[in-house]
Amino acid sequence: MATVGDIAVSAFVNLLLVFIFIAGFAFLRIQPVNRFIYFPKLYLSGRRRNQGSNYVSLNVWSWMRAFLDWIPEALRHSQTSLIREAGLDSAVFLRVYILGLKIFVPITLVALLFLVPVNASGGTLFNMTRKIVSSDIDKLSISNVGEASQRLWVHIFMIYIFTIWACYVLYTEYGNITFMRLHFLASQCRSVDQFTIGFLGLGGEKVDTIAYYKEKINDMGSKISYERQKIFKDPNAVLPVAFVIFDSRWAAAVCAQTQQRKNSTQWLTSWAPEPRDIYWKNLAIPFLSLSIRRLVVSLIVFALVFFYMIPIAFVQSLANLEGLEKVAPFLRPVVELELIKSFIQGYLPGLTLKIFLYFLPDILLCLSKIEGHISLSSLERKTASKYYYFMLVNVFLGSIVTGTAFEQLYTFLHQSPAQIPRTIGLGIPMKATFFITFIMADGWTAIAFEILRLKPLVIFHLKNMFIIKTERDRERAVDPGGFDLRETLPTIELYFLLGLVYGVVSPILLPFVVVFFGFAFVVYRHQISNVYNQEYESAGAFWPHIHSRIIGSLLISHLLLLGLLSVKKAAYSTPLLIILSGLTLFFHKFCKNRFEPAFRRYPLEEAMEKDSVEKAAEPDLNLRAYLADAYLHPIFQSFEQEEAAEVKVDKQVSLQSISLDTSPSTSPVNSPSPGYAYHFEIEP
Repeated sequence: MATVGDIAVSAFVNLLLVFIFIAGFAFLRIQPVNRFIYFPKLYLSGRRRNQGSNYVSLNVWSWMRAFLDWIPEALRHSQTSLIREAGLDSAVFLRVYILGLKIFVPITLVALLFLVPVNASGGTLFNMTRKIVSSDIDKLSISNVGEASQRLWVHIFMIYIFTIWACYVLYTEYGNITFMRLHFLASQCRSVDQFTIGFLGLGGEKVDTIAYYKEKINDMGSKISYERQKIFKDPNAVLPVAFVIFDSRWAAAVCAQTQQRKNSTQWLTSWAPEPRDIYWKNLAIPFLSLSIRRLVVSLIVFALVFFYMIPIAFVQSLANLEGLEKVAPFLRPVVELELIKSFIQGYLPGLTLKIFLYFLPDILLCLSKIEGHISLSSLERKTASKYYYFMLVNVFLGSIVTGTAFEQLYTFLHQSPAQIPRTIGLGIPMKATFFITFIMADGWTAIAFEILRLKPLVIFHLKNMFIIKTERDRERAVDPGGFDLRETLPTIELYFLLGLVYGVVSPILLPFVVVFFGFAFVVYRHQISNVYNQEYESAGAFWPHIHSRIIGSLLISHLLLLGLLSVKKAAYSTPLLIILSGLTLFFHKFCKNRFEPAFRRYPLEEAMEKDSVEKAAEPDLNLRAYLADAYLHPIFQSFEQEEAAEVKVDKQVSLQSISLDTSPSTSPVNSPSPGYAYHFEIEP
């Protein structure tokens, strides 16, 4: 079990790594040779031209100034400007971190002022040092409060206060996000997905280089034409799916949001994703196959969850050397070396768990693709959902159960079975020390490593040496893609869970959570403004999932506190906490009915208004020509069409960059999100 000294060692190591990563970032970002890594937005949008300078700057003053000046640069732009430049998804993603600060900063202050003194003065663990393995930090938790103590009323009162405050902030933020989404859709310029629905149920001698590659291109073009003709003539190539384009938004909205046939498995309609959001490989999967695939994937995920219990148990064995020492005395020479013990218990468990989780998002993404989702945005949301439940079962519940077992292993083996629930009840708050080390490794150091961009830096320079020959090659190598929702969202939701669960039972964890939300907000604000590209726009469609999981975290906190107080013989707490859980569920249902329709359906009133305004403003608009070939499968697009489309997008981005940013600015910003003119005076 990690002691105060172990936590101090972990904090020192993690803060040192954070300092090294930020110092490395400050040095690397001022080097002209790295301009495509740390400011790709400027070059991809045409705001900065490639000067061809590849020297290395050793100016110490510039390095020192760059150490912190990226923070005000990242925070300089308003939310309205951010939405115009990076899209609503980016703004909503950043507001998740703001939500964390709004919830946990007041909770942290109240908990440290009132709960910590109440816990510290309990004295229970001082009298149980021989029976229960604990540290000085655990004496600040609810485990230090005696059975049937009147002090437990403070914890019941605080869980009510924390829940009410969290629900108030959630309600306010849900309303703000809903307003932003509706305003964003209302200000959206004409785009093809507004009129479209998805319809399912249906070596050698030297030669002249230019001449050589022209010949290769012509040869490839003839082969591609031949393959296309084969596909046109192959009846098996006809897919039971179509993109149906209407001549008005109103007609598309009616068809997308209604059932077409009595048989609900036929003529399935839904809003079509943006053309850039489509995952073409999954369009041909039959409806029955989808159900079978999702059942099989669910079983695989279930098995994967329990398989990962093995490394979780290994991590907990590193975090609880004292418990192992009592059962295995041969470990005593290692445990008695304070510096080694502090490093193993304080830093190594969090790092090891992070390593075990490194490849998991990619595995879950492959499983989500097998399920048959037809858009990149839905693939990311489904992967994030799987990853969150994995983190909930393994990282949270698994760490608590296995960690408590290892901590109190000697007690478990030498007491009656009737006393085991009591031992677990006392041990759950003590796992806060492990989660503190995990937050520092995953939430502090990993975020600092995110801004360093070491992996993209190495890969780009390797490509620049051996692969990049043209400007198009460089653009493809520079393009960083979008920020990774499939991993970041579940991680954020895990920290909401930790903060809400341990806010009452072990408040000392809360400051570490607050630091994470603040630091991560600044880092990702910088990354979105300077690095990441918008791969698609879902208008914040992932927000209802975040809201539901925070509500779930509140319910889990009620359930665990109910179990702890039952162990402590505070029977009067049971009806109070059941009532609180019921009120929380009622609040969730109210928010779901009040706000979620805006994320599921498109108002017909809005569709009709936009159609009327567009017809009045552009009476001669040839909508058929505008929508033609919008959802053409990539296999039928020629090289010339792709190049023309890229040039068209580049020109559109450049023009919008000029029109949206008329004031001089030295801070790099994202390339604009094409097709949106978002603005309102009062920001939520």
